[in-house]
Amino acid sequence: MSAVVDSIIANPVAVPLMHGEAHRALAFDGVGVVALDTFARQVRALAASLPHARYAINLCEDRYRYLVVFCAAAARGQITLMPPSRAPAVIDQVRAQYPDSYCLTDVDLSPAPPQCVRMPDVLAQLDGASLQVDVDAVAAIGFTSGSTGQPRAYSKTWRSFRTSTAQNLAALHGLLSRHEVTHAVATVPPQHMYGMEMSVLLPLLGPVAVHSARPLFPADVARALHDAPRPPLLVTTPVHLRALVASGLRLPPLAGIVSATAPLPQELAAEAEAAFGCEVREVFGSTETCVFARRRTAREDAWTPLPGVRLQPQPDGTAVHAAHLAEPVVLADLMEVHSDGRFEVRGRNADLLDIAGKRASLGDLTRKLLAVPGVEDGVMFQLDDEDAIGVRRIAALVVAPELDEAQILHALRQQLDPVFLPRPLRRVAALPRNETGKLPRQALHALLHAEEAVTAA
Repeated sequence: MSAVVDSIIANPVAVPLMHGEAHRALAFDGVGVVALDTFARQVRALAASLPHARYAINLCEDRYRYLVVFCAAAARGQITLMPPSRAPAVIDQVRAQYPDSYCLTDVDLSPAPPQCVRMPDVLAQLDGASLQVDVDAVAAIGFTSGSTGQPRAYSKTWRSFRTSTAQNLAALHGLLSRHEVTHAVATVPPQHMYGMEMSVLLPLLGPVAVHSARPLFPADVARALHDAPRPPLLVTTPVHLRALVASGLRLPPLAGIVSATAPLPQELAAEAEAAFGCEVREVFGSTETCVFARRRTAREDAWTPLPGVRLQPQPDGTAVHAAHLAEPVVLADLMEVHSDGRFEVRGRNADLLDIAGKRASLGDLTRKLLAVPGVEDGVMFQLDDEDAIGVRRIAALVVAPELDEAQILHALRQQLDPVFLPRPLRRVAALPRNETGKLPRQALHALLHAEEAVTAA
């Protein structure tokens, strides 16, 4: 089956909200599949019942119901807000910024946000004209994760989403079936931009059907993969992939594995390819840019930009030029661009350290921490200015049940210059990762202060 998305839409007014034949599978689970025509009837019925508002916050747990709500809101001309977290305080903050908004959910929430619509357990259906949207209308507003500071909002139009989806189909070339619908299982939430791209927009606009669940634990992932009628594509993150490899579970044959949201260690990519007998393809993107590059991490260091993407290094980062971006977007990542257009990431401005004339990066320090035998998870980060006097100190939070802090520091001394040893280093039960495995800066500092308070007591 060929892609059904045009990379550039000429003279746009209204475009179809979804693409494909009426009988094409859009979603599936252990019970069966949902065809595009059934989905469209459910979208029309829900759209007719939605409240009048400018913005909608989609909190659905079930991925299929998220799709229904997303398209019903779009059919009403409403913009979907994508907060960086579904925590009540974060939802309240976004609603305060966008007062003409309401929430939709498919489960009972406690506490429930104000103006929250609970979807019916049985979805009604309604026949009608084909569903269309204005290609230049804003489809969604995504918020950065806050891993490097305060979340920022970025608007995405249907034009940009359609073009970036065509880019993603190119990024997945060789992993998607050429003649049939590819079934996909995603561990990342649809509320995240990576999840939106790979598990919402691909089923809507490309030859992909997505599993309705969002499995988290290895056994749940394996179960969902077994629901696919043919080798599925696994859309996941390094955190989930590491857990799958460590579990030793046998998975069914896979079309491939896609990873994003955090750097994928080359060793882990190679272990996953050996364990599951398929290619692990890492994609590079952000809330600001969507996906714009790919690589086979087990074999490649350099990234290959997607068609039409061009990178321009700058003193403060790298400018990304792409057809789906209204204007170049400057990322904080420092990249070395090769003569053929491929590039390698050298770190971020905020991650680069210069202490006593010696240089390092937080990313490299964290990789050395994770390489210590017995360390299951960990991160190195700098303390905020208010936490340190003079040079900002480096701190570390480590999950290592069988090691004590002195043993971890001893191992690090074999690898690091003393000026880069973390002070303090604290063992914790788990890192405060969000749903996509990222570590918001504020959460790291909160956990460090909590651990220090316990130690002092």
